Amino acid sequence: MQVLISPADLETLMASEPVVVIDTRDPGAYAAGHIPGAVNLRDIFTYLATSDHDGLLALQHTFAEEFGSVGLSGAETAVIYEEAMNNGFGQSCRGYFLLKFLGYPKIKVLHGGFQAWRTEGKAVTTEVPTPVPATFPLAPDPAGVMVDKAAMLQALDDQDIIKLDVRDVDEWIGSSSSPYGVDFCPRKGRIPGAVWIEWYRMMKPGGEGAMFKARDEVLAELHTVGIKPDSKVYIYCFKGARASNTYLALKEAGVQDVKVYFGSWNEWSREADLPIESGFPS
Repeated sequence: MQVLISPADLETLMASEPVVVIDTRDPGAYAAGHIPGAVNLRDIFTYLATSDHDGLLALQHTFAEEFGSVGLSGAETAVIYEEAMNNGFGQSCRGYFLLKFLGYPKIKVLHGGFQAWRTEGKAVTTEVPTPVPATFPLAPDPAGVMVDKAAMLQALDDQDIIKLDVRDVDEWIGSSSSPYGVDFCPRKGRIPGAVWIEWYRMMKPGGEGAMFKARDEVLAELHTVGIKPDSKVYIYCFKGARASNTYLALKEAGVQDVKVYFGSWNEWSREADLPIESGFPS
């Protein structure tokens, strides 16, 4: 695994080199107990982005400031965690993707989240650290991982790009518009031509909670919709969180050409001239 880190390895890392541990949970959960030294950045999950020029610029500046405020200068390894991999809609992986988009060089995700940390009996605290702010080394999208609305629209006619919808089933068939409520978005449905794998299928239960499946297991899931290690894949969900979870699963499994349409359904559904499909695929 290149990005995922176990609780034991995180503990070793924290004792040996500069690390900034970032808790993405809501402030109440963080206050009740967190990994020692961890800072709380809830915006990683709640921020709704658009993918036009102004939207991506705002995204860059917002998170360069926030990540800098908790001490990320480029020298530290950022380690991000949520409560568990399957109950926070992929929020820790959303943090990973944001840092990847911003060009940060050293990023890890705690595999199994806080649940795995506690299961292994690691220390928990309610003490809130005072981070030393740093200048974040912003270098937007050096790896080309972000898909904007225009690129996604253009991809509809490109059969070589697999459009992967990873939302929950009610969103896929168009009976609900989002996890925030049935009618949170003005339109229900999916991006035309998309294939579907519900994001939960990238994980399975284990002794420490939900964990990503092994490489061959992930590839077997992907095979059901025609995705191979050499496929070109654009992933979307509602706001880029579940898509980021799936992005990480695919990258860890060796799928090389993967990007995320971060604006996702929250953006696409609000543009009345953009095409949609709904109901069961024919």
